[in-house]
Amino acid sequence: MNSFVAAAGALVAATALPYLAYLALYAAVSPSGSPAEKRDDEPTVSIVLPTYNESGIIEKKLDDVLSLDYPMEKVELVVVDSSDDETPELIEEYFADRDAPDLNLIREQERRGLAPALNDAYAAAENEMVVKTDCDSYVADDALREAAANLADPDVAAVTGQNAEVLGGSEVEAGYRGVQAHIQTLESHLDSTLIFHGPFSAFENDAIVPIDPNSLADDTELALKIRRGGDRVIFDPAVRYKEASHSDFGKRRLQKDRRGMGLIRLLAQHRDALGKYGNYGKLVLPFNWWFMVVSPWLVALDVLAVTAAGVSVAGLAGLAVPAALAGFVWLGQKDLLGPLQAVYAVFDSQVSLLHAAVELLRGKGDGTWEVDEELREAFD
Repeated sequence: MNSFVAAAGALVAATALPYLAYLALYAAVSPSGSPAEKRDDEPTVSIVLPTYNESGIIEKKLDDVLSLDYPMEKVELVVVDSSDDETPELIEEYFADRDAPDLNLIREQERRGLAPALNDAYAAAENEMVVKTDCDSYVADDALREAAANLADPDVAAVTGQNAEVLGGSEVEAGYRGVQAHIQTLESHLDSTLIFHGPFSAFENDAIVPIDPNSLADDTELALKIRRGGDRVIFDPAVRYKEASHSDFGKRRLQKDRRGMGLIRLLAQHRDALGKYGNYGKLVLPFNWWFMVVSPWLVALDVLAVTAAGVSVAGLAGLAVPAALAGFVWLGQKDLLGPLQAVYAVFDSQVSLLHAAVELLRGKGDGTWEVDEELREAFD
């Protein structure tokens, strides 16, 4: 009995060890802000905006673009649209009486998926800095200037930012993004970060390469390929955006699982990068492999092992372990855990990554995305 409990404890310790090591590394490095040698710069900008049935929110997004603190005569908007509603007509009407920014509207005849659409948009982008953003997000007024300041560093070819305010008030997502921001700040100071975010990612045009047409992690894939090409790709917390998210456990699965599938598949496709490209391959990618691929399975085993150990020691009273976990999940999705909310957010991400891995093993996942009308209401 004691050996069984000891084995369960050892499994939990093994799961936690890489996280504790990363915490120690964070304490040793004490990273803050952007690692780039930021310089004042004002390059020409191509803003890439993929759209699909955005008629209810497209005007708000275009207002958001035009409110950016940047000379609009240096900006072009490249919209790639696969809608079957009036979205493209609303875009054309919006720009009918405007001289700037320039509009390049690419109308797809059929919906092929996000990655092929982005490849066409990136190929059409003519300016020095290319910014990808999403319709259901707001971008801070100074985001273009902050991104340009990072890209002025000759070693940096891509930069992403943080979700500074979660629309819809999800404390679960806010907690996770807070943890993620610390991890990505550390990664960027070590070398480069892995994950790039759809609401705002900026790239040097010359560094852009085609992405896999079946990609489910298009922004991250492009950044990873740029790093493999020799340039750094970094996270700057001063580059800010707003994106909506759910707290409800079931609704989060719909929102988060596709992202998890894309990231896991991308890591597997680029597994040969492990150990290469400086600290990117020696530290950043191994940690992300642990967090996204290995740890979710171990967390599931931890729950089973600790439950079994509890039952072996206390009989049916040992079922208090899964009962306590269920209570933890219930309180977490209700945003009622206070200082433990960030811990729940990490657990929630592990659930999504485990489910994503199972779905990938079942052969699921394509390049299209479903419209979440409830989240769009939060954007409104």
